[in-house]
Amino acid sequence: MKKLFGLLSIVLLITVLAACGNGDAESSSGEGESASGDSGETKTIKAGIGLNSDHPQYKGLLKFKEIVEEKTDGAIKVDTYHSGQLGDDRSMTEALQLGTQEVVVPSTAPLANFVPEFSVFDIPFLFPNEQVADEVLDGEVGQELLGKLEEQNLVGLAYWENGFRDLTNSERAVASVDDFDGLKIRTMENDLHLDAFKALGANPTPMAFTELFTAMQQGTVDGQENPYATIYLQKFYEVQDHVSNTHHIYSPFVFLMSKSFYDGLTEDQQKIVKDAAVEAGKHERKLNREANEKYLKQLQEEGMEYTEISDEARQEMVDAVAPVIEDYKSKIGEETVDKVYKAIEDAQK
Repeated sequence: MKKLFGLLSIVLLITVLAACGNGDAESSSGEGESASGDSGETKTIKAGIGLNSDHPQYKGLLKFKEIVEEKTDGAIKVDTYHSGQLGDDRSMTEALQLGTQEVVVPSTAPLANFVPEFSVFDIPFLFPNEQVADEVLDGEVGQELLGKLEEQNLVGLAYWENGFRDLTNSERAVASVDDFDGLKIRTMENDLHLDAFKALGANPTPMAFTELFTAMQQGTVDGQENPYATIYLQKFYEVQDHVSNTHHIYSPFVFLMSKSFYDGLTEDQQKIVKDAAVEAGKHERKLNREANEKYLKQLQEEGMEYTEISDEARQEMVDAVAPVIEDYKSKIGEETVDKVYKAIEDAQK
């Protein structure tokens, strides 16, 4: 009888504790339930980039975190990772496809491995300035390209900015097509970039970025091409004498989210993360442009000679690479290339 009484007591105690526990869960839901969509459960976004914490890209990611956590009342938490802590752009994009990571903001170049049409942004001298790039990317054709990512289990929420790539070298000032002649220029391992530099008269040499400083120091290559922020932060001014605003490639970032994660959000949450990606992107673009102005001045203060490319000289460069672009149109997708050029033309009217 004592055993039976003891057993009944234990059952009663468990029932009371369970009831208390349910009361706590209900009281913690409240407004949080409508924000999270599933009784107050917190969702976590792992968001990674390849660049370091000083770059405007990471500051944009922090802005995204701030907006999302505030708008969802903490129902969605954003953990940010910089400097390739979660891998390079390609491996992080693959992690999104697998559902093991939620956000990455890669350049468009590695995205071409998933959606070939993104190679359109590798076309030299595509955008005349940042404002036209903004209008095209945020417009119909840019959004159409983002839509193609869904077939790869990815959701493109917004375009951010890596920026224009510019030329440095240790041999001479580059102000015209003729000045490219024979220059050994390190480029990315990208066939379109390589063929374009050959058409300009240079001797392009693909190599790992980690090897670049030593290669320039030892004279293995004469120069390289990157945005001003990279040129300055990597201290290339120590081994390079000349910088020209060739602006030969404009490279966007794409704010990507795992489709499986995005589909698991409520409609309200989907709108919040979409709007946050766009707003944070505008913030990142502004910071990036301010940083490039600052770094160009600092490069000159460090002793680099700056050469402004005239409109006439840039047109000569455009004409020189035109046959290369024509050869690559079918690989990229002629319809996509034509749409982008038409959008650029319209944006300049």
